[in-house]
Amino acid sequence: MKRGEESILVDLVDRGVRLIPSATSQIASRSKVFQTRLFHDLMIPLTRAVYDLNDLLETICHYEKNNITRVVVKHDRKNGGMGIYLFGSIEDVYTQAANNVLAFPFVIQPFIEQAKDIRVIMVGELIDAYSRSNSVNFRNNLHWGGESKPCGLTEPQTTLCKHALARGAFPYGHIDLLVTADNTTYLTEINLNGGIKGAEISTPELKKKKRQREQELLEKLL
Repeated sequence: MKRGEESILVDLVDRGVRLIPSATSQIASRSKVFQTRLFHDLMIPLTRAVYDLNDLLETICHYEKNNITRVVVKHDRKNGGMGIYLFGSIEDVYTQAANNVLAFPFVIQPFIEQAKDIRVIMVGELIDAYSRSNSVNFRNNLHWGGESKPCGLTEPQTTLCKHALARGAFPYGHIDLLVTADNTTYLTEINLNGGIKGAEISTPELKKKKRQREQELLEKLL
């Protein structure tokens, strides 16, 4: 779909067309703001979808009450570490937004110090997880200097991933987790597709498993 064509999915669903992957998962994969609305209970507390200055002013009040200083802002439709900004305070965000430098909508969340990043690829019974870290950049994406190594998931982390897949009607997913210094895990992002540099599975094998999963869902419908 071209940008802005997502509304076609609403028409298809209203006419009873069953989609694989689901309409919800397709739209969520394109929009960080929509993801925040869907998965806010799984994300870092006080992660907010901000649509206009009124939303931002309301968020400022909550952040100030909770003594939150540094914040991360994510542009709605950018991936791979692009469109992610670190601000020294939420008032700096307001200045940029009020002067039309920072475009709405966007996602804002508290910056978490000393957090770990985990990418999880989940397709059916397949779980391929690896940690990502970057000593010179708070963005842990591998093509921006990050390093990776395979890692296992705890039972709560696996449950969180499965819950996110179910909530967003994802048949499979590339799931990003953030683990705080006290070992609390939050969802940061989920997509139908994404980079697999650092994963043990190869690109051809992953594509094969995704098609198999889609076929399984199709056969259930039939």
